[in-house]
Amino acid sequence: MSRARSHLRAALFLAAASARGITTQVAARRGLSAWPVPQEPSMEYQDAVRMLNTLQTNAGYLEQVKRQRGDPQTQLEAMELYLARSGLQVEDLDRLNIIHVTGTKGKGSTCAFTECILRSYGLKTGFFRFGSGSASMGSPSVLSSSPSTSGASTTGWRRPRCRMQEGWRDGSCVSMPPYFRFLTLMAFHVFLQEKVDLAVVEVGIGGAYDCTNIIRKPVVCGVSSLGIDHTSLLGDTVEKIAWQKGGIFKQGVPAFTVLQPEGPLAVLRDRAQQISCPLYLCPMLEALEEGGPPLTLGLEGEHQRSNAALALQLAHCWLQRQDRHGAGEPKASRPGLLWQLPLAPVFQPTSHMRLGLRNTEWPGRTQVLRRGPLTWYLDGAHTASSAQACVRWFRQALQGRERPSGGPEVRVLLFNATGDRDPAALLKLLQPCQFDYAVFCPNLTEVSSTGNADQQNFTVTLDQVLLRCLEHQQHWNHLDEEQASPDLWSAPSPEPGGSASLLLAPHPPHTCSASSLVFSCISHALQWISQGRDPIFQPPSPPKGLLTHPVAHSGASILREAAAIHVLVTGSLHLVGGVLKLLEPALSQ
Repeated sequence: MSRARSHLRAALFLAAASARGITTQVAARRGLSAWPVPQEPSMEYQDAVRMLNTLQTNAGYLEQVKRQRGDPQTQLEAMELYLARSGLQVEDLDRLNIIHVTGTKGKGSTCAFTECILRSYGLKTGFFRFGSGSASMGSPSVLSSSPSTSGASTTGWRRPRCRMQEGWRDGSCVSMPPYFRFLTLMAFHVFLQEKVDLAVVEVGIGGAYDCTNIIRKPVVCGVSSLGIDHTSLLGDTVEKIAWQKGGIFKQGVPAFTVLQPEGPLAVLRDRAQQISCPLYLCPMLEALEEGGPPLTLGLEGEHQRSNAALALQLAHCWLQRQDRHGAGEPKASRPGLLWQLPLAPVFQPTSHMRLGLRNTEWPGRTQVLRRGPLTWYLDGAHTASSAQACVRWFRQALQGRERPSGGPEVRVLLFNATGDRDPAALLKLLQPCQFDYAVFCPNLTEVSSTGNADQQNFTVTLDQVLLRCLEHQQHWNHLDEEQASPDLWSAPSPEPGGSASLLLAPHPPHTCSASSLVFSCISHALQWISQGRDPIFQPPSPPKGLLTHPVAHSGASILREAAAIHVLVTGSLHLVGGVLKLLEPALSQ
């Protein structure tokens, strides 16, 4: 994490220097004052983040992609222009050994497994996760979006920084690249500068239209599980989404996929055949375990076995091709099984592969933090299938716990969902966990982002995110009413805490379930849930008005007396990242 942050810090400096160069030119033409371009030693981190935030929002980027969805080539041409402005050509990227991974579910975990396997061989690896993106440094998706290389240092950014800065200061380009394209360019620069042996690159939301698809000579491609997600961008059927994801296939480059429903699997096969891309179906992990001890995975959850199987094939393919000096294709174990897809090689995982799988860490995915009476369960599940997997993991973890003596156990849900997610559907899937309290808050660590550029979000207003949290609470209350369950924490209908209150209540005519609360930021939600009982998370005294809500007041007593508190944080990677930033401050240092 520290390496990732150091690289992003340098990248943000580049963003600030380049963006301020543009600001200076425009301001000079208009006769206005402008910030001078700072020198590297004096650049403050927060200033750099603020300037990076001004490039372009995620929402703006997605809208642009939607407008140009009929012509993927337009996207790649724009990316080539930005690449040239940064001082690189597409031919430079051909020198990189890149494993390119796409999908809608599990692609981040697959990349994490793959990179850790290869690192266990002593290789110098790079890892770029495009992810869902956020300006929050607490988000696991952004921490891993930062290009990270083993042994790399911020000095590796100086040359690309100067090139990009001059490229946008000469007046021949009217704008900086959008936020995610900028981070992608920075990843390429670092990988080349640091001369990595191999880089694992995760595709963004798209595939055919994704800016990482400027990679034209990957060594191997992978497609993780496919499902319905980002329908406004990718299409409203799994088949349309499969067509998008198959857009990363390249002629002659081997590709692997996991078992999919028949429709999308046929689409992937057809796309691969059209461009002469050899596509293989990964065998189940059990086939690779046969004849040896069971594989231990660093990431919990049964669904991770599919991601691990794909990661093993990607790593094995590259290692085999290296042994053959880059020649040849994987030898299928059996031809034409499902939908005429050959089955990928069945092999015995090496000790390095086993070590890599066991040592894989992915903060915010099936992560457990046990501290005192509190146990935090963090999983950034934000789709229906991932929420189902999260519920299975959480319930299994509870079944295997040691039951405390001398007091009750309390279960708390901390939830938020963003974008075009269906919060009602996600919350319905979470109901079987039988939470005593459901807590909702925005993905903001503090109420105000003043002085904290990591928390600046120009895509939405504070009012919008708070209203969305109230909608989540209303969905939860409605589900409670449908379930007609007894109200364990009966209390009178709450009244808003007034203008000074930091705890929100829904407006009439909606009623508030006695077990659901809305806080205005993550910090206040954690303060209420932990009640000072977390040995590491020890904020100052609760702000005035935090407990003016009657349910918050009565619930605080219950939480203080509980022998064990189990908290599931889910619904958004950004929420999980914000929670991690507060619970594990060292991650954001």
